[in-house]
Amino acid sequence: MNAELAWFKSSYSGGEGEACIEVATAPRAIHVRDSKDTSLPHFTVSPGAWADFVAFAQAAPGVG
Repeated sequence: MNAELAWFKSSYSGGEGEACIEVATAPRAIHVRDSKDTSLPHFTVSPGAWADFVAFAQAAPGVG
């Protein structure tokens, strides 16, 4: 399934191997995986849950 998804990393991610996630969007799901080991299973959340998470993260002090 991973080969069918278009994965991308945040523009805030550096190229030095820091901890980061990759995200692939689909109409009914957002897929999230560890960018350091893409062979591990990924998890899936609804677009609404992802939007809530992103809004929360952007509102956090020192983020966004």
